[in-house]
Amino acid sequence: MRALLLIGFAAIALSACDNDPGPVQRGTNPELPEPRRGLLPDMTVPRPADWGNELPTVPEGYTIRAIATDLRIPRQTLLLPNGDILVAEGSGGNAPPLRPKDFIAGFIKGLGKSSVTGGDRLTLLRDPSGDGSYSERGVFADDLNAPYGLAFVNGAIYVANQDALVRFDYVDGQTEASGPPTEVAKLPSAINHHWTKALAASPDGGFLYVGIGSNSNITERGMTAEVDRAMVWQIDAETGAHKPYATGLRNPTALTIQPETDTLWAVVNERDEIGPNLVPDYLTSVREGGFYGWPYSYWGRNVDRRAQPQDPEKVAAAITPDYSLGAHVAALGVAFSTPAMGQTFADGVFVGEHGSWNRNIPSGYRVVFVPFSDGRPAGDPIDVVTGFLGEDGKVRGRPVGVTVDPRGALIVADDLSNTVWRITPNRAQ
Repeated sequence: MRALLLIGFAAIALSACDNDPGPVQRGTNPELPEPRRGLLPDMTVPRPADWGNELPTVPEGYTIRAIATDLRIPRQTLLLPNGDILVAEGSGGNAPPLRPKDFIAGFIKGLGKSSVTGGDRLTLLRDPSGDGSYSERGVFADDLNAPYGLAFVNGAIYVANQDALVRFDYVDGQTEASGPPTEVAKLPSAINHHWTKALAASPDGGFLYVGIGSNSNITERGMTAEVDRAMVWQIDAETGAHKPYATGLRNPTALTIQPETDTLWAVVNERDEIGPNLVPDYLTSVREGGFYGWPYSYWGRNVDRRAQPQDPEKVAAAITPDYSLGAHVAALGVAFSTPAMGQTFADGVFVGEHGSWNRNIPSGYRVVFVPFSDGRPAGDPIDVVTGFLGEDGKVRGRPVGVTVDPRGALIVADDLSNTVWRITPNRAQ
């Protein structure tokens, strides 16, 4: 194994000579280079460092503050009707490596992660004074299984664990769950190469939408392992009955409902190992019955020859996503904004970009805003929260979930520094 690691490190060092930032890949019409394959993907994982007295950078006229620290791997947040915030804390997965390079990649990626053990719990944050400090904190529920997606609808809190969708009945102002959750539906959990289960509720609460990632990069474990995966499920909130809502989405890591149109949107992490500039992660509306390419094609009908056997009919039916976020940014959060966030951010979505591991020049490590016009993405993304990746090449935080408080605040979960950040226009708390 030691010899294998040395070979891997040598291959990575050789690939580090390639410092081309690549083509422009953010927007509705990204430039896609030719696929490039090698012994190992390009890998640069910034090493963690403490924030110290520093803070992430936000635009002029905005303020950022930490409203919770020393958490246990915060992933997603949920704003409750009374203004309390729930934080899902946990870490799942642990799929066994398949190939020697999986051992190498896993080791290197691990160097950039928090050393804290996932909490497997929901933490509640409360702001009794209304000044944005969230001075009260407690455990709402524990003994969960890698909770990730959160939704509140019709007086209930829904949690997408890595193995099941569960429900807590909720009374306004409640600080602790009244008992164990009720299971609504089991979710695919064998292997769990991509373990996160994103969640959104239909506006009337009749259905829950769950994003379920693939069990491999590009079907290395065979198609049997991909049954019921790389898709969004629609689950009946009462009966737990489910059906595929949309398929071919390699890893839909966050879901949200667009106000006014009630359209489901997702951010999706695309495939690896065909170059540092392929394939762009993306933001897209999710059409019922739609197919988005994985594993046979990417960004619409660009064929991926690694997927065997090929399926030309599937490729011909593949939907091109709405908006490219850039290659390997690892988008893990999405939320529609409100005019209370200021004119620049009045219409569009915030996206939490966890950051790349398989590029020599890192990408992501920020929260961006994608402006909308007439209900669709329009224009270049705008940096909202940066500074997670320092000029010294070290990383101080990695944004995951983003939540918008309609009163005028952006809530960001950071699973490296184990912090929840709150960003507000200076006129608001």
